[in-house]
Amino acid sequence: MMNRRSLAVYGVLAAVWVALIAWQAAEHTRVRRELRKSVIDRGRIESSTCGRLMRSAGFSGGVISKERLEAALNALVINTNANELLAVELLNNSGEVVASAGPHVELPPPNEFDHAVYWGRDTAVLKNPIDLGTNMVPELVIPREELRSIGRADRLAATNNPPGPPPGPGRPPPDEDRPPPRRPNLNTDRPYWMSEEDYKALIKNKSPHLFVCVLSTHTILKAMDDDLWMRVIIVLMGTVAVGGYGLAWRSLVKTSDLQLRLVRASEQNLHLKEMNVAAAGLAHETRNPLNIIRGLAQILSKHQDTPPEIRAKTLDIINETDRVTAQLNEFINYSRPREVRRAAVKLDAVAGDVAHALNLDVAEKKIQLEVLVEAIVIEADEQLLRQALFNLVLNAVQAVANEGLIRIRASRRTNEEAFIEISDNGPGVAPEHRADIFKPYFTTHAEGTGLGLAVVQQIVQAHGWEIECVPNQPVGALFRISHVKLKMKD
Repeated sequence: MMNRRSLAVYGVLAAVWVALIAWQAAEHTRVRRELRKSVIDRGRIESSTCGRLMRSAGFSGGVISKERLEAALNALVINTNANELLAVELLNNSGEVVASAGPHVELPPPNEFDHAVYWGRDTAVLKNPIDLGTNMVPELVIPREELRSIGRADRLAATNNPPGPPPGPGRPPPDEDRPPPRRPNLNTDRPYWMSEEDYKALIKNKSPHLFVCVLSTHTILKAMDDDLWMRVIIVLMGTVAVGGYGLAWRSLVKTSDLQLRLVRASEQNLHLKEMNVAAAGLAHETRNPLNIIRGLAQILSKHQDTPPEIRAKTLDIINETDRVTAQLNEFINYSRPREVRRAAVKLDAVAGDVAHALNLDVAEKKIQLEVLVEAIVIEADEQLLRQALFNLVLNAVQAVANEGLIRIRASRRTNEEAFIEISDNGPGVAPEHRADIFKPYFTTHAEGTGLGLAVVQQIVQAHGWEIECVPNQPVGALFRISHVKLKMKD
């Protein structure tokens, strides 16, 4: 369970992370909006450029040659930087193409236009009204063939009613591609050679009303992708930073908790040491009264006037005091700190001494004791090693039946390490007990104290070795001490 302080810290980190994501999303949306606005502004600039082309001096009299206008528009498309302008079209009020440059533009349905802009996969289609400035006279975009027919009709009308002096030397003939000059008319803006009906029809069919341009969005899409990747990297870095702060806080909390536990464990360990010293002192002081009781019981048992019943009771007292004294001795031995004084020890000599010390117990049960120890020298505390081997062999003697077999074996494992094994052919150790046999006061023997193997483990661990209990084949138990350091020659 997290405390309130940790919940508050994690909440603040989560809020910062969410705020960072929201901020970067809003910034990316703003950049996309600005980039799209730049495309719309570009389309408006192209529309204004088209209007200026139509108002330029090259087109006069209200009539524009379609071929000349398309040539100018093609030049506009070709000269656009980075080919941003892909195609243009001029539409009349009915949506028909009056003039175009570049590939044909397939207009999407009107309901798909967003504020006169249609965003395709990598293009943008814009529709803008043509800006003619203060010139309110409609411009007529007429193909060259129609202009020629209009020119011939005008010359015929001029023959019947000449508008000016006849052509003579030094006067060039009229250009058939150019409409006749427009005469001022105070009542109408239509050319004087056109009837009212023809003029209205031309305005409807030939007067441009909308400018449609197709702009490439490759540049802004790349800019959008670059901005998106930058935002993603910022969010990832922020996520890593927030996660790092979270892990740092978690580690700080765990470190503080571990320090608190260490302080409590140290206090408890100190208390246990004090209790251990007190218990060892109590056990030591208890042995004196037990020795007195044992001595009195022995005196009673040897007195001539003691009845047989009392003598039997005194023997029971002696046996019980011996048993309790043995337990106290083992407890004192277990509670004593293990200070290892390493020296060069001949392992075969120590194993032989242990076997000799247990000759009476081995002979009593007619046990076969084999000592198969190589003549190797190890680094160990000889007294503690002797005690560990004695407890292991004694434990095997108590476990096997009469005429059993016990083997002490030791050999090199590598050039630096050796191993020691004590095996027997007794009943062995049950698998569920192998993890508990080295615990204090755990025993499977009715007469055992449960401290012999615990003392062995203490000695082994004090040396930096390892001990384990494994099944012996075909029957029995095997205690193996490994990682025993060999004494290297100087």
